[in-house]
Amino acid sequence: MDYSKIMADPSVGTSIGRLYLSAPDKITPLVTECYRRFTEQIDDQYRWLLRDVRVTFTDDDPYADASELFRDIRRGSFAVYATQEDQRHPILTPGQNNRFRAVHDYYGHFRSGRGFDRHGEEAAWVCHSQMFAGQARRAMTSETRGQSSAFIWVNGGREFPPQRAVILPQWVSEVPVKWLV
Repeated sequence: MDYSKIMADPSVGTSIGRLYLSAPDKITPLVTECYRRFTEQIDDQYRWLLRDVRVTFTDDDPYADASELFRDIRRGSFAVYATQEDQRHPILTPGQNNRFRAVHDYYGHFRSGRGFDRHGEEAAWVCHSQMFAGQARRAMTSETRGQSSAFIWVNGGREFPPQRAVILPQWVSEVPVKWLV
């Protein structure tokens, strides 16, 4: 797949961002099951990741841009901005959230070769989402595509939305066919 051709669609991104922000904060059995499967798969991915690189967690955002992240990964280690107290997740522990940040930076951004702008976030979601099976992909999509769409398209890139445990409609988790060829 050529991740360089993935371009975020403003109307789709705005719709997803609004869905993310307006979804009820209720922890339903579906939410619980999706996140249970998600955390299991994240833990597996994190173990695989540690075979390739060393990861450290920092209290400050370690990179000005993706090129710095990619450089460090190529050198065999990289840093991840650790979950701060004001960023707590309703379901994930700080450790689970940190492990997810690490695997997403590696398997999403690094493997797709794309940065942190709107197109890079969409490409990283496409790339990394392919590693998730079943309902776990829905939780992963909420954590990436949902949150980044709210940040970029609804909040204008000015304010990160709060961490949420929501499951978006199924269509949001489906990679557009035009990108799978």
